[in-house]
Amino acid sequence: MNGYFRLLLNLIAHSDRVGIQLMRVAIAIVFLWIGALKFVPYEADSITPFVANSPFMSFFYEHPDEYMAHLTHEGELKPAERAWQAANNTYGFSKGLGTLELMIGVLTLLGLASRRLGFVGATLAFLTPFVTLSFLITTPEAWVAALGDAQHGFPYLSGGGRLVLKEVMLLAGGLLVMADSARALLEKRPSAESSRRSSPDTLSSGRPARVAG
Repeated sequence: MNGYFRLLLNLIAHSDRVGIQLMRVAIAIVFLWIGALKFVPYEADSITPFVANSPFMSFFYEHPDEYMAHLTHEGELKPAERAWQAANNTYGFSKGLGTLELMIGVLTLLGLASRRLGFVGATLAFLTPFVTLSFLITTPEAWVAALGDAQHGFPYLSGGGRLVLKEVMLLAGGLLVMADSARALLEKRPSAESSRRSSPDTLSSGRPARVAG
């Protein structure tokens, strides 16, 4: 029994390479799926409090100070509120953000085949959570409101706040994938330099061949 358990531990211990690639795919899925949803009104409506209160994003909205009077619940259709959101540039900003998230997802996924593109995607995936986590500081709706219950404010995260907090896992995963992509780039460079030094032109002259022109 101990032998089988040790074998299992050995398999798990050497699964880190597969784990990193799975993390790459997982990060890509999150960005691609959530990015695509940014083109749907209900998702654009749901991020309004975060954007309106963010010092980095609020200027994209026409009327960020008026958002509270126009909030809707997921699955709820209020034509008047949708009209206000359209005038507020809620949907224009959301589509732009969605395009960026789709780009990050594609670049991260391409890291399975391209070291350079994968590094760019992983770097962007690592940096994005820093902005998202700032919502815990800037967005009042990230915390349970004082509506009579004893549990409100810090450390009682609302539903939106709990979703934001999960970004710490995306940050950590992005760092692992970014480090793996950087390691792959470093491993490729010595191999390329070794190939260049051993080329016929280099060996015959004792120095690197010059390119004409």
